[in-house]
Amino acid sequence: MYTGEKLLIANRGEIAVRILRTAQEIGLATLTIYTPSDALAPHAILADEAVALPLTSGQSEFRAYCDSAVILSICKNHSVTLLHPGYGFLSENEEFARMVLDNGITWLGPSPDVIGTMGIKHQARQIAEKAGIPIVPGSRGLVMDKEEAIVIAHQVGFPVILKATAGGGGMGLVVCHDEPGLAQAFSHTSQYAKTLFHDSGLFIEHYFPVAHHIEVQIFGDGRGNVVHMGERECSIQRRHQKIIEESPSPFCLAHPELRTALINDAMKLGQLIQYGSAGTVEFIVDDISTKHYFLEMNTRIQVMFGLNHIKEVLPVILHLMQVEHPVTEAIHDIDIILMMIDFGLAQKQSELFPLQQQRFLSNAQHVVEARIYSENPHDSFKPCSGVLQHVDFRYGNHVPPWLRVDHWISTGTVLTQDFDPLLCKLIVTGSSRTEALDRMTKVLASVQIQGPPNNLDYLSQIISSVDFQEGKTTTDFLKNFAYIPHAFTVLSPGLETTVQDLPGHLIGLGVPVSGPMDPLAFRLANVLAGNAQEVEALESVIIADMDLALHFHVKAIIAVTGKEVIVEVNDIAHNMWAAIEVPQNAILRLRNKKDTSTGFRNYLAIRGGFPQIPKYLGSKATSIKFGGYQDRQLMMCDHLAIGSTNTSTLALPRRLPQDMIPIYPKQWQIYVLNGPHNDQEFVTSAEKIFSITWTVSGTSNRQGIRLESSEKISWTRANGGDGGSHPSNILDNGYALGTVNINGDTPVILTNEGPDMGGYVCLCTVVMGNLWKLGQLSAGDTIKFVPTTWDDARKIRNIWEDWINNVESSLSSHCVPKVLTAFTPEHNVWDLDPKLFTIFPTSTWSHKPGFDFRQAGDSAILVECGPMHVDLTMRAYIHSFELEVMKKGLTGIERFSPCIRSTMCHFSPKQITQKDLLSILIEATHALPNSVTDLNFPGRHFTFPVVLNDRWCHDAILQYMKTTRNKAIYLPSNVDYLAQNNGLGSAQIALQRIVQSDHLVLGVGFYLACPFTVPLDPRCRLVGQKMNPSRTYTPRGAVGLAGLVSAIYPVESPGGYQLYGRTLPSWQTWGRGSNFSMDRPWLLQPFDQIHFEVVTEEEYTKLEQSFDAGQYSFKMENCTFSMKEYAAFIKSVEAETILFRNKQAEAVLQQEQKEKVLLEEWIGEQRKYSTRSELNEIVSDGLVSLAAPLSAMIWKVLVNPGAIIQHEDEILFILEAMKTQIPVKAGKQHVGHVIRALGKGIREGGQVNLRDDLLFLE
Repeated sequence: MYTGEKLLIANRGEIAVRILRTAQEIGLATLTIYTPSDALAPHAILADEAVALPLTSGQSEFRAYCDSAVILSICKNHSVTLLHPGYGFLSENEEFARMVLDNGITWLGPSPDVIGTMGIKHQARQIAEKAGIPIVPGSRGLVMDKEEAIVIAHQVGFPVILKATAGGGGMGLVVCHDEPGLAQAFSHTSQYAKTLFHDSGLFIEHYFPVAHHIEVQIFGDGRGNVVHMGERECSIQRRHQKIIEESPSPFCLAHPELRTALINDAMKLGQLIQYGSAGTVEFIVDDISTKHYFLEMNTRIQVMFGLNHIKEVLPVILHLMQVEHPVTEAIHDIDIILMMIDFGLAQKQSELFPLQQQRFLSNAQHVVEARIYSENPHDSFKPCSGVLQHVDFRYGNHVPPWLRVDHWISTGTVLTQDFDPLLCKLIVTGSSRTEALDRMTKVLASVQIQGPPNNLDYLSQIISSVDFQEGKTTTDFLKNFAYIPHAFTVLSPGLETTVQDLPGHLIGLGVPVSGPMDPLAFRLANVLAGNAQEVEALESVIIADMDLALHFHVKAIIAVTGKEVIVEVNDIAHNMWAAIEVPQNAILRLRNKKDTSTGFRNYLAIRGGFPQIPKYLGSKATSIKFGGYQDRQLMMCDHLAIGSTNTSTLALPRRLPQDMIPIYPKQWQIYVLNGPHNDQEFVTSAEKIFSITWTVSGTSNRQGIRLESSEKISWTRANGGDGGSHPSNILDNGYALGTVNINGDTPVILTNEGPDMGGYVCLCTVVMGNLWKLGQLSAGDTIKFVPTTWDDARKIRNIWEDWINNVESSLSSHCVPKVLTAFTPEHNVWDLDPKLFTIFPTSTWSHKPGFDFRQAGDSAILVECGPMHVDLTMRAYIHSFELEVMKKGLTGIERFSPCIRSTMCHFSPKQITQKDLLSILIEATHALPNSVTDLNFPGRHFTFPVVLNDRWCHDAILQYMKTTRNKAIYLPSNVDYLAQNNGLGSAQIALQRIVQSDHLVLGVGFYLACPFTVPLDPRCRLVGQKMNPSRTYTPRGAVGLAGLVSAIYPVESPGGYQLYGRTLPSWQTWGRGSNFSMDRPWLLQPFDQIHFEVVTEEEYTKLEQSFDAGQYSFKMENCTFSMKEYAAFIKSVEAETILFRNKQAEAVLQQEQKEKVLLEEWIGEQRKYSTRSELNEIVSDGLVSLAAPLSAMIWKVLVNPGAIIQHEDEILFILEAMKTQIPVKAGKQHVGHVIRALGKGIREGGQVNLRDDLLFLE
């Protein structure tokens, strides 16, 4: 029956998916259309074919779905025979329906004549009246002007409802209670109707304020034969749009004669107009008299309007009018979409379509449907865009047969403002209304849709209300329904305000730990608020003119800790470091304290945390690209649900004594453990890092604290060998949290969002008991690193742990906490060797390499194997070593982070000491074989598509040249540089070398499971230096090289590798696709192999789209890496390898010398620009200065001397700090002042410190 037919679905979202489901069940070929934001939507993915809708300049995506000419062209080009319009868009467009039929395509819906007649509401009223159906008292036709409207209104009686005759979906309706209101509304409503529906016609009806909205589903054969499928009650409406629907109607159950009358009238209307296909006849029923009146007839499945289409004329954007079919389908166990398809085919073949009323007689079931929207019911149902971070429709662990879910969403779905915010419809069936409502209540509590605000809780409260349970709700029910969300709304987001928790992400593999930068203040905030110490809370930076202000809709218990700020509730000051009761409907504000110059971050704990924020990889912490609220910092108007608070269970006051509040100095002393690399193998003086007084840079952020000093680290080595050209380079190895990483000549303390692996030396590591200090370091603060021993580091940690736990228990029992015990390490450890133990290669070890065990903080040991060269034998030993340790099943070892020739062993110092772990690690080396030649390592062989020397990487390099450095040996082409640096004749030859060999994955980490690889063929191992300084932008999927090691960038990020191509990333945030899952969003692991298959840019773009949609599967097969076979291969190419390396070494030396000159030139230019000129001194006497609110880079200077400040919100500068752009506004006190001069050294791209003068005003 369906062979040779092809169905185009001219719609999107839930209804498109619903139609697809039926078509696929019957084997009907399908074609869908989509816009850019829908490219990854289910309807575009699930169809047999999908065609992109072209967008003209300035055209909205909504309008693209309404472009009849384009859609018809697609139909012709793809041999479409059937078209289903769904609802909305073109579903009630009479002209489009005729065009479809005129082109020989079957229209699955009522005839164009019926659409035209019944779509004009005043004409539909006349037809209903002709059929003998009661109509709402009102105008006989269109009302021409407001004077006529007033006359008619007095005739039918106020209140009246002014309606657009071409309107639908609840739009174009205005209720008027008196003559002035009608006079005022008339012209506006007419103009609105003209804009929205291209028809300004209006008519008037009497408005029934207490009524029921009941509708009857019919289906006709187009020849006068009509059947009904019962009635549905849709009285729960917001803005004249229903959100809950049920069948049978509880009002009809109480008045059975009404049901009979409604059905008879609906049938009469359908028979009169010889209705064909599915339709709905809507009635309004007076609650008191039970009289019913014809309202309108919907000739489609139902109506949808896009957001962009109406945003110019409607301050509060309207929504989708509901799709009634599921309720009727559920109660009769039928498929109305299938009936529409079969009816269309019957018409096509001029056959009768059989309809029997007996098939649709109601059974004893009751069905309730709730529609879930991404909207904020507390804010006038404002639509909410964003990402759905977690979606789960299961009831318990399954979807029971009495629950139906019609939806188009999944975890990771991005909601845009282009379309209606309908997420899904939940339909439950019960043997009675009581059972159905009970089931719906449980389903609404069970379903998880976490992301932007939605109406799940709102619907739950409606259904639980007494009136609804008793079936006594009318169309005005929601007007008086009090809904108060357990939430706050962000009025002002502060700076870099994020949700954090403890312990954060602990899986390694380059997934940042995240969590609070100052865990001490964070934990104390939770204790004071009455939470467990690890519960999620807010971390924020408060600076001048960037308050954190939250509007609490319910009573809450909060606590604020960290940097000293002003805390106000409804403008009344409150103490920090104390529990505060915030009343319902109050505003909490955190403001910068003008005279405070110490500390940096604040923590706001709210009792109960944020229950609607889902965990990602085990944590709610906000990280790079994922986690927290909407995977980002908080923004104005965000609406966050908070936990229910029973204030009576937390006794107040609950305060930390003043003498126990942590002190944040300007000069910091931070305890560290020496190592892993602070010895004479790398630096000339191990004491240097400790003797320098470091200054915190304004470019610091959650990834790392950048340090500055005029003194530099002196290096032992001339270069990094296989690790890179700079002596700070090493072969990539693991990093510990809090390690002091030397990037070029710049020390960076790697913090919560920092990498866990990389290719730079690390000289010392902050002890765990001092990590909290890093969160309070402010630009301009100074640091002295003080080395200590592991035992003393444990004492420091334990003292803080014991004190926090004592504070918690003391406050819970209403006691005064103990004072923190002071502890100062007494050990002189200036000469402490970071090497904990060395095993030298000896004759008794045969071919075994040596091992170094290096201290890497108080919770990690770096294990190095053999010399600092890329040697797969060393990688095999490291892998065997890890397996040997893991055999023991020891408690306390958390994970390994293996890389080229090393592995970082992360352990819990609470469960095992460094000394005991070291003994176990040493013992494991003794169990290793004398040779790894006979070892085999299982892995997988993947094929990755790659575009070589691509435009995306070119763009990244051009951006680098414009914003960072414009002259270097690797500019303007990284690929040309690689060719020259390796003694190869051309860029093409260099690229061929890279891809002609398979690559072996040696490590997975850095950021988001970034793979570190080397070519298996040593003749293909090109070498290149890291870019200095690094890029601020790298495309996702970029492939780059540094030293001998290549990497695939998992997301857009900074980076320093030389870029030579782009492939698909090995990271899929939402676990989409057969190669990924939500708990394992990474692809690769050590000893996997990669083969690069060259594709064009056009091919890559299509593959990337398929990858993002979860439809791409990497070519993969299991493989084994045989050390014996590999050794034989190496032997066979040994002579060629030596020739290549010798030529390579000569080229590298030449390029290094050239780069040294270019780098010195660039550094000189930077010094020239950064030096603050002493010429043209500004005489500031009598002038007013505007100071910088924080230390930052000056991104934009938007004013010039001589300009006059026009208004207080005028933005004068844009600063950039912590990867955030911060506008500096004029302020009310400076309006009308003349800008005399900029401050000394103030320029775009320059640095400014806290309280530096940005400009001077007369």
